[in-house]
Amino acid sequence: MTSETSETTRTGDITATSPADHVRPPAEVLRYAAFTRDPAGGNPAGVVLDARGLDDATMLAVAARVGYSETAFVTSGTGRDEASRRFGVRYFSPLAEVAFCGHATLALAVALAERTGPGEILLDTAAGEIPVAVTEDEGAVLATLTSVATRSRPARSTELDETLKALGWEAGDLDPELPPHVAFGGNDHLVLAAASRERLASLAYDFDGLADVMRRHGWTTVMLVWRETPERFHVRNPFPVGGVVEDPATGAAAAAFGGYLRTLGLVTAPTRISIRQGEDMGRPSDLLIDVDPRTTRTRVTGQAVPMG
Repeated sequence: MTSETSETTRTGDITATSPADHVRPPAEVLRYAAFTRDPAGGNPAGVVLDARGLDDATMLAVAARVGYSETAFVTSGTGRDEASRRFGVRYFSPLAEVAFCGHATLALAVALAERTGPGEILLDTAAGEIPVAVTEDEGAVLATLTSVATRSRPARSTELDETLKALGWEAGDLDPELPPHVAFGGNDHLVLAAASRERLASLAYDFDGLADVMRRHGWTTVMLVWRETPERFHVRNPFPVGGVVEDPATGAAAAAFGGYLRTLGLVTAPTRISIRQGEDMGRPSDLLIDVDPRTTRTRVTGQAVPMG
């Protein structure tokens, strides 16, 4: 399954059921494209603004039915408590729950802003507290999330060898100036830098083989990057552990990448980095990350628009 073949542009109702098939009120699923101004671009995300009372199996079933790489479920902070602008959120891919998802966070923040106005919100996630600021600029809605503390470590030789084999890459395909690392920004991501844009553009990998490697090492995506300039990167993110061949935009990996750049000393002053993703799969996405060597957190900014 790929994010391209699973896309829909319809807002629908999914009846939530428990394992005992007890019927509960329908869960309204909103659909947004994140990190884009164009509904045909970016990364589609599902948003359920009131998931109170939905059990794990039901949320997983909803995410599988939606078919996007992630769907965000607001599990607390709805109703009378909404004025506090603090919400509990869980994220599910079609196959499993993930601790944090950046593009679904942006989609959720914009959906909330459309109902309660721009401003600051605070999300309680399995990865920790995520502040999000939503602003309007000449009709465009921008959301900026601040990640949990990031970190990054060199990839072990066994991790690298297994991944290269599953990708069908050789060691010579890598940029020697950007070493392989496992970076964390709410989830772990293996970061591999391609030596050329052509290498990045050609992606045909062993889906089951890479998924097995990633499950054993606890990685959410493999982040493949190519450095155009010190402040602009092109990115692809295989996500087979979520049942998706490739993510068109990955905010959590972008946050982790900020930690990667900081750890390697590639950012020596507060810097804004632009990330272009999804271009090779026909869903171009633009992510901005702000990296400051004085802090371990990364700020990730982008837009989100309703689909259909």
